[in-house]
Amino acid sequence: MPGASESHPDIHWPSGFSPDQAQSFCQAQAVVHAPPATAFALLTDVARWPEWVPGITEVRAGPLPRTYEVQFHRHWFEIFVGEHVPPHRLGWSGIGAGVQLYQAWLLTAVAGGTHVVTENVVRGPAAKSLQVSSPLWAQRLNSLWLAQLKRLSESAP
Repeated sequence: MPGASESHPDIHWPSGFSPDQAQSFCQAQAVVHAPPATAFALLTDVARWPEWVPGITEVRAGPLPRTYEVQFHRHWFEIFVGEHVPPHRLGWSGIGAGVQLYQAWLLTAVAGGTHVVTENVVRGPAAKSLQVSSPLWAQRLNSLWLAQLKRLSESAP
C-alpha cells in the first residue's frame, strides 16, 4: 500500500488521518480542462452527488453548516467538511459502516485548466477487511470519482 511518501506534499492531513495511520491510502490525479472554480463548484454541490458520484444514492443536510449524511452503497456516513478554501482546497472526514475516512482535494490552475489531486485515507475494521479482499477498491473509487468530475467540469457551460 502506498504511504505518506507518495502523498502530495500540499495535502493537509488532520491529526490521526495521515496515510501512515490508515488501512487504505490512495491517490488519483488528472488535468481537467476547466477552471478550478468549475470543478470546486461541482465538488461542493453535495446535493447533486447522487447524480454523479459513484456509489452515492442519497444525501441529507446535517444540523450544522458543512455537515451531511451520505448514503454510500446502502450505508449511511456522516460527513464533516474540515477544509474549505475555494477554489483550491477541500477536505472532509466521514464516519460510518465500520470505517473512518478523510478525503482531500487539491485544485491547482495550470495551462489549459486545473490539475486535480484527490487522496484519501480509510481506517477501521471494515477498511481492513476490504483491503484484504479487494486491495484496489479505494483506488478504483477515487479514479471513478475523478473521471466523473473531469467529464462534468469539461462539459459545464
